[in-house]
Amino acid sequence: MSDAILHRPGILAGVYPQREESRAGMLDKMAAAASGKMHQYVLGRNPRYQHFIDAVDECAVGLDKLNDQDLTARARELGRNLYALGLRGALVSQSFAIVREFASRRLGMRHYDVQLYGAWVMLQGRVAEMETGEGKTLTATLAASTAALAGIPVHVVTVNDFLAARDAQWMSPVYRALGLTVGTITEGLDLKQRREAYSRSITYCTNKQIVFDYLKDRMLLGQENRALHLNLEDLYTKTPRTSKLLLRGLCFAIVDEADSVLIDEARTPLIISNRSNMDDQEKTFKHAVRIARLLESPRDFTINQRLRQVELTDLGKAYIARMARSLGGVWSGKRRREELIRQGLSALHLFELDKHYLIRDGKVQIIDEYTGRTMEDRSWERGLHQMVEAKEGCAISGRQETLSRISYQRFFQRYLRLGGMTGTAREVASELWSVYRLNVVTIPTNKPTRRTIIGDSLYRSAEQKWNAVVQRVGELHEQGRPVLIGVRSVVASEVLSRELDKARLVHRVLNARQDQQEAEIIAQAGQPGRITVATNMAGRGTDIRLAPGIADLGGLHVLATERHDAGRIDRQLFGRAGRQGDPGSCEVILSLEDELFGEFSGKWLEMFFDRVAKPEQPAPSVLVKLLVAVAQNSAEKRHSGLRKDLLKLDDNLGDMLAFSGRGE
Repeated sequence: MSDAILHRPGILAGVYPQREESRAGMLDKMAAAASGKMHQYVLGRNPRYQHFIDAVDECAVGLDKLNDQDLTARARELGRNLYALGLRGALVSQSFAIVREFASRRLGMRHYDVQLYGAWVMLQGRVAEMETGEGKTLTATLAASTAALAGIPVHVVTVNDFLAARDAQWMSPVYRALGLTVGTITEGLDLKQRREAYSRSITYCTNKQIVFDYLKDRMLLGQENRALHLNLEDLYTKTPRTSKLLLRGLCFAIVDEADSVLIDEARTPLIISNRSNMDDQEKTFKHAVRIARLLESPRDFTINQRLRQVELTDLGKAYIARMARSLGGVWSGKRRREELIRQGLSALHLFELDKHYLIRDGKVQIIDEYTGRTMEDRSWERGLHQMVEAKEGCAISGRQETLSRISYQRFFQRYLRLGGMTGTAREVASELWSVYRLNVVTIPTNKPTRRTIIGDSLYRSAEQKWNAVVQRVGELHEQGRPVLIGVRSVVASEVLSRELDKARLVHRVLNARQDQQEAEIIAQAGQPGRITVATNMAGRGTDIRLAPGIADLGGLHVLATERHDAGRIDRQLFGRAGRQGDPGSCEVILSLEDELFGEFSGKWLEMFFDRVAKPEQPAPSVLVKLLVAVAQNSAEKRHSGLRKDLLKLDDNLGDMLAFSGRGE
């Protein structure tokens, strides 16, 4: 039987094919987690792939002599064979050869051997770790086209609407030449437009959009998703539910920036909800923030910055009870009023303006800490969003009443075949295996890497750090080299911008306030003497091309002003320099006041620093490496624990809803 039959809608796979959810027991989960690293070591190593490249080259003989019509006819014939016989090795080689030929003709870009290898890895259901600038967008066309020619609906999932629309438009000439159709899902499309886009051979979309559309389908189907029942419904009902579905199932997905989507964003559940009417809720949120402002730490409450939790003391609980006597209503219940105050305290002390959110057009918009972009249609749960609005004096929006929810882990586990690509995945390879059964394969670079790593400098205070950053940028600017300065937050980018202004260093700032100009700002970042200050958004899905003569000066210099909780995010930023064999360099300038070192702060660390470092000078590199390694390891374990807790909660909620007869 052809494997393609089981991966596309039909009699065998059903009208909405997806992987049946299997619930692993505690021992199975422990075994999977323990075997993750070993499994990655055995199956994630570079296999001998030259035989596959040779097979593609053999299939390519004579293709350059065919005209476009004959080559398209060859593609259609191949498609019939793939549809009937499935993704067999010889047919995949032929497909890759034809796609490569059309890419050369339509785009002026011919796939490198390492790109053939990366696409082969993705088509097998693995994650291809490819260095930044190695052409992942072009690589994906090989795997997507081959699966689509076999009749398998393909979803190419990326991290934002801009990249989804750009990549679909950019690669569509290749797909059209093969006789395939392309759809794009972006914000603002109505249900009819979405249904049409998902009906195409290949659909480009964001992780957020496709999960929400899947939840809409689940709400339409309810508990009934068995293939036989849905097929029978098609026969005896004039307007069956299947005619109203958006997707055609979860057949094959290629996830761009796989570590960001499958790991980093997996800490947040996706929820479809209704806005409840406000009635007296607005007063409740404002009362909660007002009372929370009156509480003092550590007398009334304590804050665990490491876990980002607020706990009330007995004195605090007693004070809240006295303040709530005259309010009545929800304030009469002990647990309810204490939860309200905890959320109010969280809004006041754990969530900072221009770091965790910004205010645009009078509305609170969450900033994604991993990309630096705003998430306009996201809101925090359990009244926290309304507390932040009350804190900032914004109009209070209605609370969200959950209709359906799912985590990224559960959603992507349901794909019949799942592949991915990213520049940074080896650090989370064991988690990708234990959660998604995905192996990570590191793809060699097309050209030798010429990136120089200068290392980390650690200063005692933030003021010393910013002075060192400005001095270093000035030196590089005098040489005519472009500099990309990475910061973690909007507020940090604006602090540095003011310091650069004082030094009369002309620069551009890219953060959540300028996200609409992202492509234009990044496109200019490789010009002579250009200084660009950017949050994490400069590290994903963008490409900085060097102007003529810049390579001779040493290429782009990347300067990070903080280390991220995840070392992968640092590597993404560093990958902006030295792409595709270009020269480049990167370094990091830190201070003990940086967020990463917050849980290790204290007099003992400052005293130790003063002993090992000279005044106004950075600490020895050995100490810096040790501190960064310990801090990032601790943060990664904490985030991994949060993702496991979310998956466990999602499983428990699924059991409860199934028991009650309700859908997700």
